[in-house]
Amino acid sequence: MGIGSVALAWLLKQEKANAKPKSVTLREPHNDLLPREPHFEPQAQAMISLFQHGGPSHMDLTDPKPQLTRLNGVDYKDDIQFSFVNEASKKLMGSPWKFEKHGECGTELSELLPHTSEIVDDICLIRSMHTGANGHEVSIRYFHGGIPGVLGRPTLGSWLVYALGSETQNLPAYMVLSDPGGLPVDGVTNWSNGFMPALFQGTVLRPQEPRILNLEAPAHLQGTFQKQNLELLKTLNQRYLEKRPGEAELEARIASYELAARMQTAAAEALDISQETEATQKMYGLDNPKCREYGTRCLISRRLVERGVRFVQLFHSGQPWDNHSNITTGLPSVCQKTDQPAAALVKDLKQRGLLDSTIVHWGGEIGRLPVTQDHGDAKKAGRDHNGQGFSIWLAGGGIQGGLAYGKTDDVGHRAVENVVTPNDFQATLMNQFGLNHEELLYLSSGQEQIITNKRPAHVVTDILS
Repeated sequence: MGIGSVALAWLLKQEKANAKPKSVTLREPHNDLLPREPHFEPQAQAMISLFQHGGPSHMDLTDPKPQLTRLNGVDYKDDIQFSFVNEASKKLMGSPWKFEKHGECGTELSELLPHTSEIVDDICLIRSMHTGANGHEVSIRYFHGGIPGVLGRPTLGSWLVYALGSETQNLPAYMVLSDPGGLPVDGVTNWSNGFMPALFQGTVLRPQEPRILNLEAPAHLQGTFQKQNLELLKTLNQRYLEKRPGEAELEARIASYELAARMQTAAAEALDISQETEATQKMYGLDNPKCREYGTRCLISRRLVERGVRFVQLFHSGQPWDNHSNITTGLPSVCQKTDQPAAALVKDLKQRGLLDSTIVHWGGEIGRLPVTQDHGDAKKAGRDHNGQGFSIWLAGGGIQGGLAYGKTDDVGHRAVENVVTPNDFQATLMNQFGLNHEELLYLSSGQEQIITNKRPAHVVTDILS
């Protein structure tokens, strides 16, 4: 977890750093992060994904269902798939929270999202996501890797940095900001490089300070003495490499030392949020203990993309949106943690002129069922998994703001209009980065791979500005 390990995860061959290959339609895999030209003119240069593990309850947050409220307590007449059959109930449960229209667009959101309500004119709310599976891991892998439930696939971030390389020589191109409470559900699979070289996996920052250990050399080794040592080490390694051309591991090790030296200055500066104004820190909720930690990570993510990092992901510990029980207390709690920082990120990017080139994603892998997961006491009730219809939102990078796209049925069970799958989601994001998802190839075990594994996918042009 020291600076050397962080650097080793992001390896850039400095002597070729200014090269710009003309195409990312590749037949032979590459093992570098040289800046590359996309297939066509991009609208996005970077992305921040605020992944909400567990499945946020759309009918309580983003997708108002008056019919569900009217039918509260009535048995659902349609077929339904439960994950927890022993606790299943077919009694419909209306949302206990009120919805109101917001912004010039008039999008309705729950009272649990007061800060997100302030940015509705900047976000595209997709209410018709569909994985077709109710499980967490199967849907997480669908979103990240392109195939439901399949391990060993590169994530979206890996594909993007493979295709486009890095815009900075001083920081990793793909960075992960994890939760102090531990790993998310499905662990490191969430930022896996899959069948690609380790160069393309996410680089994980420590969730607490210091976020990179050993970032500064001991005082007696700093300055000229450290520079001389690194130069000697580089000379010896290069001499060794000349006798053994093509040793990728040695090339990676050499590059990691070089990056580590550069990161001593760049990373320390990028992670130092004390440079931010008091007003900015308050906007992210750093004065609020309920959202301070998540707000800090959102603020760091803005600082990272501002400095050329291509892809940043924020994750939760476990799956806090998995409200099988006590939803009346559990759902407000996780909203209080995330609502203000997520909205602040969009506001901050916009006021700095970065939102046009940076996509922000908010959403989980599934949603929740319209029926109650019956625990006897109504106050302890929750909602089971639902991958048939749920909501996410996107902002920036050429995504149309002020739009509510797609629909679920009258009770929020199934997506019924303008259905969007994770493969459509991936194809659309690739498009915004100037990439045709069907032409971005990686040769693995003799077979050409694309992010969607040639599953049906289309660019959702209706949500583009």
